Amino acid sequence: MINSDRIVPVTKTDLISLYSVVLAATSVSATKLTANDAEGNFVIASASGTYLAAEPVKSVEITAGTSATIYFVAGYGFEGFTIAGTKVTTSGVDVVADDSTLYTATLSGGNSIAIAKIGL
Repeated sequence: MINSDRIVPVTKTDLISLYSVVLAATSVSATKLTANDAEGNFVIASASGTYLAAEPVKSVEITAGTSATIYFVAGYGFEGFTIAGTKVTTSGVDVVADDSTLYTATLSGGNSIAIAKIGL
């Protein structure tokens, strides 16, 4: 259905699944991550590659690894990232925990993560 503003609403799928389709259409092959609990806490055992969090993120624990890109939507209770149990410093844009904006977190060695906003 197209409304009077000529906007086609998303009605058949959820937002993160739509992001997944858009990433695939732009040749980004991301492994889908599932949360460890209902609150959006994720654990990545070996951070190497490209990932997409399958639901809004509260926290991400990276237990090992040196190179990864994580696409995520920050949930309302977003706490951030830890590497081997230690909270890490992030650089780049500030994350707005709004349950809808897509971001990337890039881990490239060391204990820092670069955050970038994707899209508008």
